[in-house]
Amino acid sequence: MLVMRNLQAGTSSFKGIGLNMFTPDELNTLHFATLDVLRHTGIKVESQSALELFAEGGADVDFLAKLVKIPAYMLEDAVHTAPSTIRLAARNPQKDFIVEGARVGFVNFGEGVAIIDPVTREYRRSNKQDVADAARLSDYLDELDISYRAVTALDYDGKVQALHNAEALFNNTTKHFFIGSDGIANCRKIIAMAAEVAGGMEELRRRPIISFNVCPTSPLKLVPDCTDVIIESARAGIPVNIISMALAGATTPVTLAGTLVTHNAEVLSAVILSQLAQKGAPVLYGSSTTLMDLRYSTTPVGAPELGMISAGVAKLARYYMLPSFVAGG
Repeated sequence: MLVMRNLQAGTSSFKGIGLNMFTPDELNTLHFATLDVLRHTGIKVESQSALELFAEGGADVDFLAKLVKIPAYMLEDAVHTAPSTIRLAARNPQKDFIVEGARVGFVNFGEGVAIIDPVTREYRRSNKQDVADAARLSDYLDELDISYRAVTALDYDGKVQALHNAEALFNNTTKHFFIGSDGIANCRKIIAMAAEVAGGMEELRRRPIISFNVCPTSPLKLVPDCTDVIIESARAGIPVNIISMALAGATTPVTLAGTLVTHNAEVLSAVILSQLAQKGAPVLYGSSTTLMDLRYSTTPVGAPELGMISAGVAKLARYYMLPSFVAGG
């Protein structure tokens, strides 16, 4: 027998298969614990320019100890000014990707240092040509929304590897790509390269075709290679993917909840810095956090705990209305 069902008011729906990690109250608990860490434990910050920005923004800064203690209102201000939606522009505008809400995209991961040669089957160190070949493959695959330097150009000195990685990517993918710069000098050069490709700095600011990866150092430390790139990118309008690589049981508490609090404090302190450098600067809440296998002293990225942490991180990012990037197992 058919009956008429009127519209429902005030309900939420769940479509497909997923993992609901936290209740609203549990998210609040993680948030309040993070506020406590930021305010009373603080973040070690080694860059003078970053220390000055934190001090100007209202943080308690011990310039001698290089310790920054951040009041809650600074975090609240930052998550309100950081954009909830980011367009990751591509050289081919048809391949632009929007990062927002629960919308999911996929990207290959990096950065590998060895490959099995596709022709000789030799296991060897990766080189610049491998970076280019991997970029062309990721550009071809519709399943990948973003390109990511899968391997690195070990045939060049470490100080300039990032520049050669960038050159190989610019010439072999029309998609937006993520890249690490390994410091402020390379960051500025890669931005200049991107501007040439995009058609000038104003066009690059309007349509940023690259994003920089930066990593806080667990536990609770922001080094100059991280902070200075955040500041430079924020002022140039380039998105920054802030990827904590905390290790439960090694650099963070052995419990996953404790690890998430540390992870959250690390990433959010960097988000705050980006907004102090330039309000509205695009940032992604990133994670490659996993656990330490205490028996073998390894970091198994295929462990179930990585998936659990990544699901928790994605939920935290949505709690703060920030776009997210998480590692997959």
